[in-house]
Amino acid sequence: MSRLARQEWTALAHSHRERVEAELADVSYRRVRGLRHPVDDFLFHYYNLRPSHLAQWHPGVGVVLVDAPEFVALPFYLPGPDAVFDAPGFVAKRRGTIGTARRLLAASAAAAPRFDCFGMHEWAMVYRLGPGETRHPYLKLRFEPEELAQIVDDTGCRCSHFDAFRFFTAPAKPLNLLEPTRQRQAELDQPGCLHVNMDLYKWAGKLSPAVPTELLFDTFLLARQIREVDMAASAYDLTDWGIAPIRVETPTGRAEYAALQRDFHRRAAPLRSRLLGWVDKLLAAAGNPAMG
Repeated sequence: MSRLARQEWTALAHSHRERVEAELADVSYRRVRGLRHPVDDFLFHYYNLRPSHLAQWHPGVGVVLVDAPEFVALPFYLPGPDAVFDAPGFVAKRRGTIGTARRLLAASAAAAPRFDCFGMHEWAMVYRLGPGETRHPYLKLRFEPEELAQIVDDTGCRCSHFDAFRFFTAPAKPLNLLEPTRQRQAELDQPGCLHVNMDLYKWAGKLSPAVPTELLFDTFLLARQIREVDMAASAYDLTDWGIAPIRVETPTGRAEYAALQRDFHRRAAPLRSRLLGWVDKLLAAAGNPAMG
């Protein structure tokens, strides 16, 4: 194990908190005032982490923080004057999550990326719904229901991610080229998918505090940018939030969306590799227990 003196780790923790607070100042402003935001609300509600989780610094497994009694009150730290992460205890409690995370991260890392869905998953979630029936009723749609449905019919649906597909409306599900299930997720997840790359944040959160908070926040920042593109390419009108539409109902918009997918694929790859490295480090620190 490596060791960080109190002066070293407090400086790192302070620097991290300053970074998070600066990046999330707009989030804090809105939360205090109860203001909605179509990107950030999703990230903090769907993924079930709060800004305070992102601001709380952790070094990750295998690092001893000298003279750090304040960490004893936090989950998965052993009692004592120094902060030592309890790798065996963490693995024993979250064995299933760790195994699923490693399996899906490795599968998507090895899969060939595809860039031909054109964001139609978000359209399929509002396909043939009436007024007020969408998941985000406070957001206006850019098209009338019949015109929106015709765009979906003409473009087609090629969604491979179960956690997007499960929110399709009932009439939209038969239109999808695939039928994703939870059981087929490792088979179908691929690194060109926006939701697969947003899920790096999900897995970093579920593996926290075994992974460094800097990595958790890096995955959050990528997920935030991806979600903005995800919603910009949707059928919703986000101009009130300063987000211009990516008009995937047109050839030009579909080309723009695919180019953004390629960029996210490139940027997500090293984060996925880092996460896999920390999972293996965690398992090694816990004595390499078998993952079922």
